[in-house]
Amino acid sequence: MIEVAVSGAGGKLAGPIIDAVSAADDLQITSLYNPNRAGQEMGGVTIVADPLRAHADVMVETAHPDVVFDNLTVWAELGMATVVGTSGFTPERLDELRRLWISEAPCLVVPNFSIGAVLMMKFAAEAAEHFEAVEVIERHHSTKPDAPSGTALATAMGINAGGGSSAGGSEELVPGARGADVEGVRVHALRLPGLISQQEVALSNTGEVLSIEHLSTSYESFASGAVLAVRNIQSLEAGVHLGLEHVLS
Repeated sequence: MIEVAVSGAGGKLAGPIIDAVSAADDLQITSLYNPNRAGQEMGGVTIVADPLRAHADVMVETAHPDVVFDNLTVWAELGMATVVGTSGFTPERLDELRRLWISEAPCLVVPNFSIGAVLMMKFAAEAAEHFEAVEVIERHHSTKPDAPSGTALATAMGINAGGGSSAGGSEELVPGARGADVEGVRVHALRLPGLISQQEVALSNTGEVLSIEHLSTSYESFASGAVLAVRNIQSLEAGVHLGLEHVLS
């Protein structure tokens, strides 16, 4: 039985993950952490405010980007294998995480727990070298705290590693009109009420456009990938890893 703790309990991402872990025969929720919800109960487990009381075999971190590094510092010190679902890990923030993660345990940063989204990123990276230009358009709910999304950032990094980039040449009459530049790939972030997660990768040659798109219609789409990560993270080497593909067979 793998003992699991969840940080950020009570959040939109944490809820389906807690339900999925609780339903698994080989996993058990032993601790929930969120200082803002201390004393509340979820699934019969009381949420705690002291991170030292949140020890488990595997920590699933879903807290806000503003506090995630403080939390991760503690999980590293406690030597817990940690699955990070918090968004916003730019190349610079990943480098910062690698510096602070002084632990014998693995840390897996997962930009998107959806299996479909992982495949979308994989296909885009594989296709990128065959096209003259690539751009990423991501759409999320208007309350999402960061932009671009972690999925879009990881997608752009993968496209860059695969040899793809965006075309240049247009003068921005209004700064930001061409989107953010993430390692040579243009990323456009839309924030609209009613959405959960949607991303398109548009790849273009003269005379043709290939569009690879993924849409999550429920937060439950993230649960199966989270369970997969929890089950397999302890097989990874110590250090920081990026992407659910590290635990996909």
